[in-house]
Amino acid sequence: MLDRSRAALAVVDMQEGFRPAVLDFERVAGNAGILVQGFGAMRLPIALTEQYPKGLGPTAPEVAEHLKGVRPVEKTVFSAARANGFHLGKRDQAVLCGIETHVCVWQTASDLLDRGIEVHVVSDAVTSRTGLNRDVGLERMRAAGAVLTSVETALFELLGGAGGPEFKTIQGLIK
Repeated sequence: MLDRSRAALAVVDMQEGFRPAVLDFERVAGNAGILVQGFGAMRLPIALTEQYPKGLGPTAPEVAEHLKGVRPVEKTVFSAARANGFHLGKRDQAVLCGIETHVCVWQTASDLLDRGIEVHVVSDAVTSRTGLNRDVGLERMRAAGAVLTSVETALFELLGGAGGPEFKTIQGLIK
């Protein structure tokens, strides 16, 4: 179960250069944007990476426009967890979204699991160039011990209840 005192969001390589190359980019980027807004509304930590931004460009605007004060960690390694400057603070739960499911998201999940971090992969906020590669990445993460979740499940789990202004914000994002 996700816990607000333990969770951080990691947005892995949700970059413009992938837009023409991966499946359902707009839907996945939109869902990642909803996650970012939800984590922001709950004042939870967000980490962001960009894989070789000179070649793959900046973070997609669907995500970037909601990242107030979050600076991307540039990387050339596949695992965000191995990138210089990547950190989740003192959090021991990582909620992952991004591109590509079977490469950078998988390797990030694997490294975080090896460090004893509980990993929740948001299955409707990850993608790859092919459905097979997306499915392989999700299956490998699940088999390694990651929890598969969805945008709506993760946000409402973190919210925990229907009271207060955060609920109205999250409810508005999900509709």
